[in-house]
Amino acid sequence: MQPSMNIFSLHGCPPSYLSHFPTSSPFCVEGQNPNPFYTFQTSVNSPQFMSLSNSTSDEAEENHSDIVNERKQRRKVSNRESARRSRMRKQRQVDDLWSQVLWLRNENHQLLHKLNRVLESHEKVIEENAQLKEETSELKHVISDMQLQIQSPFSCFRDDVA
Repeated sequence: MQPSMNIFSLHGCPPSYLSHFPTSSPFCVEGQNPNPFYTFQTSVNSPQFMSLSNSTSDEAEENHSDIVNERKQRRKVSNRESARRSRMRKQRQVDDLWSQVLWLRNENHQLLHKLNRVLESHEKVIEENAQLKEETSELKHVISDMQLQIQSPFSCFRDDVA
């Protein structure tokens, strides 16, 4: 089966740039075709068609390879840009993490300082508490001695009574 080229001409006959192709239409007379939608076939075995076909094929192949190369270039550029954005994002994350490390170290230092102050205060309070307990014990003992002296039945024999 031979390939055919279908061209629909609104003017009746094929355009002038196709005049070197023989038409199989018996109805085209003096550049006029009574049927405006007539399909005509070209001879694909003619040397003119073969050279046009080869050059068209070469041009199409070259055009296709240009398109493929252009796509590859766009992909490379896109990949480079994506990699650059990824590196920038990673650098931002590292910077943020370092910032967080510094903030946390500072916070830790402040908390340790506060803890040391609280521990010192705690020790002072414990010492004061022990001292107060000792004083309380002594005072209880003094009160107890006083109560015993007041309740003693022989209080009249005391030396200090005049």
